[in-house]
Amino acid sequence: MNRSNREERVRRLMVTGPPVLPPGLAAEAVRRGTRMLRRRTYARRVMWLLLCAAAVAFTVWALTARPWVEPPSETTPPLTGW
Repeated sequence: MNRSNREERVRRLMVTGPPVLPPGLAAEAVRRGTRMLRRRTYARRVMWLLLCAAAVAFTVWALTARPWVEPPSETTPPLTGW
């Protein structure tokens, strides 16, 4: 598409004015937008709940398993030098 063709199409669009939209389009857009916001809010709350549950589960596991403590020796060291 060359420059003169583009200019002609733009002029034609400006002369004809905006296209006619269906009467219920704005209400439908608001309804869909509200539904999307509710879904995002719900998803965000669920993700925070899962994150908090994981943090609590990890804390409980760490306090019961105590992975930072060295396990007790199951064998005695050899006695040499008696």
